[in-house]
Amino acid sequence: MSEKIIKLGIPSGSLKEATVDLFNKAGFNISGSERSFLPSIDDEQIQLTMLRAQEMSRYVSDGVLDAGITGYDWIMENGSEIVEVCELAYSKATSKPARWVLAVPEESKAKKPQDLKGGIIATELVNVTKKFFADKNIDVKVEFSWGSTEVKARLVDAIVELTETGTSLKANNLRIIDTVITSTTRFIANKPAWQDKFKKEKIENIAILLKAAIDARSKVGLKMNVEKANLDKILKVLPAEKSPTISSLADPNFIAVEVIIEEKIERTLVPALKRAGASGIITYPLNKVIH
Repeated sequence: MSEKIIKLGIPSGSLKEATVDLFNKAGFNISGSERSFLPSIDDEQIQLTMLRAQEMSRYVSDGVLDAGITGYDWIMENGSEIVEVCELAYSKATSKPARWVLAVPEESKAKKPQDLKGGIIATELVNVTKKFFADKNIDVKVEFSWGSTEVKARLVDAIVELTETGTSLKANNLRIIDTVITSTTRFIANKPAWQDKFKKEKIENIAILLKAAIDARSKVGLKMNVEKANLDKILKVLPAEKSPTISSLADPNFIAVEVIIEEKIERTLVPALKRAGASGIITYPLNKVIH
């Protein structure tokens, strides 16, 4: 084992699978996450611990962990003093930010937060919710909810619940009347650890690779052979902001053109390139894209 180690926390629960997959794409192999809260990673300078995202920032702030992955919502809820290394745009269902929303039953007369004055709000995100109403000078009672908050919406006046797609809220006949906080996943570090040269560099290296893996998710590599006489036509078809790599082929009349593109334009771009004279067109997935 290396004498130099960083203690890194990764989230259990709903984010676990997406996080393990992200680390794999970034070049780290995590094993044993199904059976243990101390999974293994193929990097002797990293010691992994799996914790709930809700408590991650507290352990990082206290120095129990040098770094960790958690949501912006829980950093705010815990009031944690940490270094935010970077934002990681991934979550359990989509790459979009998650929202903690203020929701009421469809039959409720409440249309806006002010309509809940004097009422009871159930949520797991108590401190953030209290601040939300306090900032609006609305007097409400905020109660902690031990999960399954949607079920309690008809026992209290409203709930504040996390949603990515809104599907669960609709299934429970609930209506969103406001957004309390928008949250994305963050890579965070302990302040004293960030002052340590080795730990800071190691944490930054991990951040670079994780961000590169995220950036690669929405992109593909595109390679093709082009007759030199058709190069200008091909370059006009390719996205203007892209600068392709051009290399020679054994046939002096042809060149190879390679570029990284957004996956969403692949299906319209490839036929257009074919019509413009490209041949031997290949698209391939990417593990990491480092800018």
